Amino acid sequence: MPIKRPPLTAEELTRYSRQLALPGVGLEGQEKLRAARVLLLGLGGLGSPVAYYLAAAGVGTLGLAEPDNIEIHNLHRQILHDTGGIGAPKLDSAVGRLSNLNPAVTLRLHPEGLTATNALALFSGYDLIVDGTDNFPTRYLASDAATRVGKPLVHGSIFQFEGQVSVLDPANNAPCYRCIFPKMPEPGEVPNCSEAGVFGALCGVIGSLMAMEALKVILGTGEPLRGRLLVFDALAAATRTVKIKRDPNCPCCGAKPDARIAALDPALYVGGCPVVVDLKRKSSNTNERFLRDLRELHGDKNNLTRTPLPNNDNPPIEVDVRQARAWLSSKNAPVLVDVREPYEVALCHLPNSLNIPLAQIPDQLEVLPRDRPILVLCHHGARSLEATRFLRAKGLARTSSVRGGIHEWAEAFDPKMPRY
Repeated sequence: MPIKRPPLTAEELTRYSRQLALPGVGLEGQEKLRAARVLLLGLGGLGSPVAYYLAAAGVGTLGLAEPDNIEIHNLHRQILHDTGGIGAPKLDSAVGRLSNLNPAVTLRLHPEGLTATNALALFSGYDLIVDGTDNFPTRYLASDAATRVGKPLVHGSIFQFEGQVSVLDPANNAPCYRCIFPKMPEPGEVPNCSEAGVFGALCGVIGSLMAMEALKVILGTGEPLRGRLLVFDALAAATRTVKIKRDPNCPCCGAKPDARIAALDPALYVGGCPVVVDLKRKSSNTNERFLRDLRELHGDKNNLTRTPLPNNDNPPIEVDVRQARAWLSSKNAPVLVDVREPYEVALCHLPNSLNIPLAQIPDQLEVLPRDRPILVLCHHGARSLEATRFLRAKGLARTSSVRGGIHEWAEAFDPKMPRY
């Protein structure tokens, strides 16, 4: 029996007149949009254009799941937000912008974001999920949960100058995310945007494509990207479409799903999106500058007092910022190596740190003391962990990474330190 929907008002007919004229839309299509319930995960670079275009198109109920606050480094790409909102919840600026754009849209706010605990209940209240998040744990969780509740999910992602879009929908025999990428990348395998860089304009392109896919799914028109992955190369201004098949042995949507994935075990969805740099590659950079810096910071490297970390001859591979500060404040402090790029160090740095960008670590091994502890620092802890693993493999066993990096250090000890 057809669903009876109230007729469009005169204001709605005027507002949507240009899309009502499209084949496959019309009055019936616009009523479908008004009845649709779409959950948008993330209000960042991808979520911003998605939110604008779905609200403008007249999607009746738009759920917004976003736990973060606005930071200044968001603003070159996250166009829902502005300078005046720095420090405020992203949800606040989103509500203001979207309500002004289309007051008829019902906005449901989910300030807790997506978690393994709330995912199933959250997704059950919507017809379609759009994933605009930028980290792998949430990306896998979103796909796993959408598969569990049988809801289609519009996926989008970007890496430097390339973006990808697909519609993940096992309920309609299309792949889920794990059909394409069965396991979450290990730390050090894939960069995130803070490490690899991103143009706001590319977020706009991919976010717009995601919004278009969502509209096609709602309207039942055209050919949504089910079973296909659209890849956009911004530098070449070229697109290609890759066919992707559902994996019968997929640990999520296959015949015998993994029990932990089926249960959305929270332990499966932890970690971040660290950077990968080829530390096996030698560069032509000289190590004289690093040798000079080390001598200035800690004295001649041949006459350094070599002592282990306090009460610990076998330090863990990672330490938190409080442990790091305690060790750095000790009488025989470890060498602090900052593996960020020079422009990052210019923004903020810790005193008495030695800057060796991650890609240059292999050329500077002889500079680092082998009988003195080393602490490695970066922005969020990903590059430092990669460097720590490399240094330990090269015999520098008492090397530890500072978990959370200088960002967490600033939050814990120095709120006035610039963050980016």
